[in-house]
Amino acid sequence: MENYLKARGRIFDIQRYSIHDGPGIRTIVFLKGCPLRCRWCCNPEGQEWEPVEMLVEGKPKLYGEDITVEELMPRLITDEFYYMRSGGGITLSGGECLAQPDFAPHLLHACKDMGYTTAIETTGYQKWEIIERYLPYLDYVLMDIKHIDSAKHKAFTGVNNELIHENARKFATSGVDLTIRVPVIPTFNNTPEEIRAIAEFAASLPGVEKLHLLPYHRLGQGKYDGLGREYTMRDIEPMTRDYMQSLLAEAKKSGIYCQIGG
Repeated sequence: MENYLKARGRIFDIQRYSIHDGPGIRTIVFLKGCPLRCRWCCNPEGQEWEPVEMLVEGKPKLYGEDITVEELMPRLITDEFYYMRSGGGITLSGGECLAQPDFAPHLLHACKDMGYTTAIETTGYQKWEIIERYLPYLDYVLMDIKHIDSAKHKAFTGVNNELIHENARKFATSGVDLTIRVPVIPTFNNTPEEIRAIAEFAASLPGVEKLHLLPYHRLGQGKYDGLGREYTMRDIEPMTRDYMQSLLAEAKKSGIYCQIGG
């Protein structure tokens, strides 16, 4: 048995039949731990490395399962038919999958050995020498660029954005298929000027052709209640479809292909 199959990590969810997290029909594996604390995070149960208990429909449920690559693969193989027919595969999300470099690259390796396409959803907040461990087994990167202004980025996420932007440039020249995603958050980055600035940054990245605007929603609010945590975005209303369309039109002025969602 290959040694990399023995690599152990910590996950908190597996979502099947996804069509919005990379090409084709995909299974998403959610990894525990994230260095960011985005105010709008819809997976707060994945932020901390330690397992957490959350009330779900009034019943406590523990989020955080230690598992090896070898133990996890049978769960992913179940939907191999859909991957092969649709060009789909496995997407690692979180939390932040770059925060588990002794597990995630080995999981991607195993998926590539099975012939599945691989993708990650990432904040990009990690040292590049660690990210390089992922690249040999990675087809697609779906990376958030949340804001151009570093001070505002830190105020809403807890970290500066210089490393993130530097890594976006490196991803763009690494050979992976890079899509930029923008969670559009009222009070944070939803002005035409802010969206246009992000789109122009994305358009400046060599080889990057796609930018997705992800509308703000409050679907994760109940999780904060279940964790006994305050949801500080409680009073922020989602944007109208017409307003999102106006931001889309602004982003398209950069020349990059843009869409809402995805």
